[in-house]
Amino acid sequence: MSSIKDRQRAAARARLEKEMAERATAARKRRQRQAIIGSALAVVVIAGAAWFIVQATKKDSTEAAGAPSASAEPSAAAPTPSAPPAGPGTVNCLWTPSEETGGNKVKDVGLPPVNVPNTGKATVSFDTNLGVISAQVDLSKAPCTGASFKHLAAKNFFENSKCHRMVNQDGFKVLQCGDPFAVGAGYRDTDGTGGPSYTMVEENLPTDTKKPYPAGSIAMANTGAPGSTGSQFFICSEDTVLPPNYTLLGVIDNGLDIVRNVVKAGDDKAFEPSPGGGHPKTEVVIKKMTVA
Repeated sequence: MSSIKDRQRAAARARLEKEMAERATAARKRRQRQAIIGSALAVVVIAGAAWFIVQATKKDSTEAAGAPSASAEPSAAAPTPSAPPAGPGTVNCLWTPSEETGGNKVKDVGLPPVNVPNTGKATVSFDTNLGVISAQVDLSKAPCTGASFKHLAAKNFFENSKCHRMVNQDGFKVLQCGDPFAVGAGYRDTDGTGGPSYTMVEENLPTDTKKPYPAGSIAMANTGAPGSTGSQFFICSEDTVLPPNYTLLGVIDNGLDIVRNVVKAGDDKAFEPSPGGGHPKTEVVIKKMTVA
């Protein structure tokens, strides 16, 4: 009798140990799945905003604010040669030459001047098919970006290009432009990788964490890597919350209603589900850009 009870207890103990082992294995697998899902969600959330603003590339679809979106990645080429110390009212800028690598497209316009003004104001105007959109730039805050726009304007860099992306989501309402290859009827096929033959260091980054990119802000897209700012920019039709990694170029003082109407009209959802947005349903053509 004792032997039978012993065997029964041993069998019960074995079943219990097996059940506990199975539960432990299931719990471990559940934790692993949760960790993987959590990491994936974090990547999607971070990359979602970054890809649009980030000048995204097809080869980097997971990263893909930013958009703003088309950008030339910084190349291994030598940066701008060193210049003499900047005098009063000027600053020296670092321009890193870019080349067509990793799918990004480059429009060769040379390099802007190394020594540029860092005082005063400048007005950037975009003559579009929907009207004039202009912004005020404080050169004491964004001297190199302002100098870059002046250089690109002189080279007719933006002429006849189209704003190729937009997003209309809560807390994230932007129109992105600045890809010189987003032209003609086939602009909707652009992968948003166009830029100039150089990149620059970010400057004038937001310090207000609650309201980093207020309505009317015009800011520069980048690839997410430091020193990857090119020509692409985004205009915030409403207050937009993004990581403070994008140069604030200036504030729209005319034509914000144009941007708002374009954003409200929606997009073709070409970039759904992540990071969202697509080509604007209302085409915006930059016929010419001037800097004065």
